Amino acid sequence: MESYLNQNFDVKAKHSSEEALEKWRNLCGVVKNPKRRFRFTANLSKRYEAAAMRRTNQEKLRIAVLVSKAAFQFISGVAPSDYTVPEQVKAAGFNICADELGSIVESHDVKKLKFHGSVDGLACKLNASPTEGLSTTDPSHLSQRQDLFGINKFAESELKSFWLFVWEALQDMTLMILGVCAFVSLIVGIATEGWPKGSHDGLGIVASILLVVFVTATSDYRQSLQFRDLDKEKKKITVQVTRNGFRQKMSIYELLPGDVVHLGIGDQVPADGLFLSGFSVVIDESSLTGESEPVTVNAENPFLLSGTKVQDGSCKMMVTTVGMRTQWGKLMATLTEGGDDETPLQVKLNGVATIIGKIGLFFAVVTFAVLVQGMFMRKLSMKTHWIWSGDEALELLEYFAIAVTIVVVAVPEGLPLAVTLSLAFAMKKMMNDKALVRHLAACETMGSATTICSDKTGTLTTNHMTVVKSCICMSVQDVANSNDGSLRSEIPESAVKLLVQSIFNNTGGEVVVNKLGKTEILGSPTETAILELGLSLGGRFQEERKSCKVVKVEPFNSTRKRMGVVIELPEGGGRLRAHTKGASEIVLAACDKVVNSSGEVVPLDEESVNYLNVKINEFANEALRTLCFAYMDLENVFSPDEATMDLENGFSPDEAIPASGFTCVGIVGIKDPVRPGVKESVELCRRAGITVRMVTGDNINTAKAIARECGILTDDGIAIEGPVFREKSQEELLELIPKIQVMARSSPMDKHTLVKQLRTTFDEVVAVTGDGTNDAPALHEADIGLAMGIAGTEVAKESADVIILDDNFSTIVTVAKWGRSVYINIQKFVQFQLTVNVVALIVNFSSACLTGSAPLTAVQLLWVNMIMDTLGALALATEPPNNELMKRLPVGRRGNFITNAMWRNILGQSVYQFIVIWFLQAKGKSVFGLDGPDSTLMLNTLIFNCFVFCQVFNEISSREMEEIDVFKGILNNYVFVVVIGATVFFQIIIIEFLGTFASTTPLTLVQWIFSIFIGFLGMPIAAGLKTIPV
Repeated sequence: MESYLNQNFDVKAKHSSEEALEKWRNLCGVVKNPKRRFRFTANLSKRYEAAAMRRTNQEKLRIAVLVSKAAFQFISGVAPSDYTVPEQVKAAGFNICADELGSIVESHDVKKLKFHGSVDGLACKLNASPTEGLSTTDPSHLSQRQDLFGINKFAESELKSFWLFVWEALQDMTLMILGVCAFVSLIVGIATEGWPKGSHDGLGIVASILLVVFVTATSDYRQSLQFRDLDKEKKKITVQVTRNGFRQKMSIYELLPGDVVHLGIGDQVPADGLFLSGFSVVIDESSLTGESEPVTVNAENPFLLSGTKVQDGSCKMMVTTVGMRTQWGKLMATLTEGGDDETPLQVKLNGVATIIGKIGLFFAVVTFAVLVQGMFMRKLSMKTHWIWSGDEALELLEYFAIAVTIVVVAVPEGLPLAVTLSLAFAMKKMMNDKALVRHLAACETMGSATTICSDKTGTLTTNHMTVVKSCICMSVQDVANSNDGSLRSEIPESAVKLLVQSIFNNTGGEVVVNKLGKTEILGSPTETAILELGLSLGGRFQEERKSCKVVKVEPFNSTRKRMGVVIELPEGGGRLRAHTKGASEIVLAACDKVVNSSGEVVPLDEESVNYLNVKINEFANEALRTLCFAYMDLENVFSPDEATMDLENGFSPDEAIPASGFTCVGIVGIKDPVRPGVKESVELCRRAGITVRMVTGDNINTAKAIARECGILTDDGIAIEGPVFREKSQEELLELIPKIQVMARSSPMDKHTLVKQLRTTFDEVVAVTGDGTNDAPALHEADIGLAMGIAGTEVAKESADVIILDDNFSTIVTVAKWGRSVYINIQKFVQFQLTVNVVALIVNFSSACLTGSAPLTAVQLLWVNMIMDTLGALALATEPPNNELMKRLPVGRRGNFITNAMWRNILGQSVYQFIVIWFLQAKGKSVFGLDGPDSTLMLNTLIFNCFVFCQVFNEISSREMEEIDVFKGILNNYVFVVVIGATVFFQIIIIEFLGTFASTTPLTLVQWIFSIFIGFLGMPIAAGLKTIPV
């Protein structure tokens, strides 16, 4: 079976081809209810629609760019546009409507933009300010703006009502056939036996169908609510916005035309808009257009489209168009309907359901044929084959109903749906544990993970950074213990000015005054720590920024490992200065001068270089992150006398900032403490057979110190630097990679290479953490991409499968635990359901063949189907994880889903149950002294009762597939206890009070005790089976 499933029902956890998804759908046969069975699979037709929409967008933008380029050449000769402002818009106090705004950006219409007075003119017409943003002090004005320009939300499919799920549950073909049988049975029964006696069989089937439908619909409806809650969480995205003159964090769904949004590397553009100011902005439009070539955005090409991503640089943009008026809004509406890819387990279990369904259909047809043949033979022997009574017609109908019900029981439609139930339950619980699952399959795959490649900063450490040591002007200061002002007094005044100028101009952060009038630092934890140092040196952020004019900015990225800025100095004369900061050894290597303890600039000799390198290593060995600050004075291409140009030694804003010739100002050491509980989590992973590797951009000594503190770096492990790693040959990598525990100074491609090698060469199941834009390739390549919720960029989050909301390594271990729990829970349910399938099939088939009647009626089989399907899935697929799960080795990439241990348990239980039922059929009457007209009914009731109690106790035994103690932690899963309790309660009701509808009769106390004992006996047998090695 496993090889057939691997051949035909095998899809990848990520990036499956459309052909693979189509293939298994075409192979799925014997589907009772396609609407329900395929509810949680991808809608391929909607995906094709979205792809076509992308192609259209690409063509539209290509034409728009060509037109705008042509328009530039003729712009001065163009007559003013004949646009008139609609009265409704005028009355609200605006001078431009939403359609006109939308057409400017979407069509890249330079002519219209010029006509409306460029960006400043549009801001004025929108009653907004390019510097202060929107004013929202008047609520009525805000609601008018929303009514006229729309809100930044996409059209979503409405939540299905409960009754729609009831209707979908009724689409089950077998239940519909049984419904027809029930109707015919009612008509014939009432015609022959009258009301109410003749209606009992028909009403019994109708009641059973309704019970199955309502229980199924309730379970499905609850799942849909859970998925809706998770979808809401996935869509929580915030951006930095200037509104009412204050910079603040805001949900993208609150944005309105006129808002000023701050964008940086890795951000997703939240709405259509226009570039206000910024540096080196490069936009990736592939998500919207499919075009891989990035686009440069500046004052000449100011158009920013919703859904695109900032690949490099930073800028401010003014929002012009929001929500469904944007191309991204329309595309998202279609993409949402496309749904998530189905998970490998869902597909595999669809395959199992197909195989067993075909076997069940064959048995059902043969059972019906055998029963009908027995009836005809009986009538032939009595020579009444031409004469048919109403009772005989009802008997024939009952045979047909039994055959249909065998199909109901035999087709384990609940198998693939149990995966969804278990995943929905796990995802909801993981949300409470600070992990947001973006793709269903990740939850499943995480249970098989064998390797975790983790970032250091913010994942293993707290990401609360402070500068604790410095080596400025060649002298070391302990910043953590220095009092206010004491650090400044130890540094020459000229060096303080240089340092403050560097800190406040060469930063991705900002110091602002919030609504309460308090000073607040915005930016990454590293930037915050550096800005705090600048403030402690007596610097004033706003004054420093206003005194210097920024000429060029090169934002930090993990390839360069440094950031730079060129400013025009306030002294006048057009003098320029470049400041750089970044990885200490990289920036220091770019320096040829240093500021000494007297504040003088002197050549950087070998002795000074060695001294500074020793300090860098000392800081790093204390687990401090080190950053180096340096500057360089540049000549302006345009000299103060505008008539002359010094092209020889000058700097132009179009050039890159020089890579060498800098003067070193100093080095700082930043403390980022290890998170509490990380060491224990790493040890837990090691015991669970999961290797933890640290991949960081930091200095190797810092990385080694933190890795030892976390328990990642052991005596037999290797720490390697990225540049060394990338020079290794494939043969060397084969020997090296298994020993690598720390990779420092790694580039994004080093991380990608490591992940790819682990997955392909070593067949590992790899989970990778990432937070930056450049981590996207590694997150995409990994089996499970884990993005950081706090420090992570939108690009990283979109490439990830799971978002770690608290950026904590311990949460990653929790995800692994839940992943294992999901995998094992589904295995437990499959084991339980296949046992019921096998026994119900064989019992009814063999009985029909040998005795000419079936002991389990249609109503009884429907009840059994509900026990094993919806209720069984609820009980077993929602078992919470326990610590024992992390003491097992991971399944890995090649493990069989239906293991030998499962087959052992299934076959052992099936044989026991079949022997018991067959014994009761053969000897039951004599053992219990049953005689008289009701003896067969009494025996069949006893068989039904024993069969149900066998399933109840087998459900308890299925809680553990290898362990003998199945009661451990049973009370922690209240769903399991409720399901078992409800099953026993309703079984008593069916036997004792619903006999006329369910074809049962009340049992004696001895018979009840016997039924429960037979069921209970399955538990020691299950325990005995577990001792048999496989």
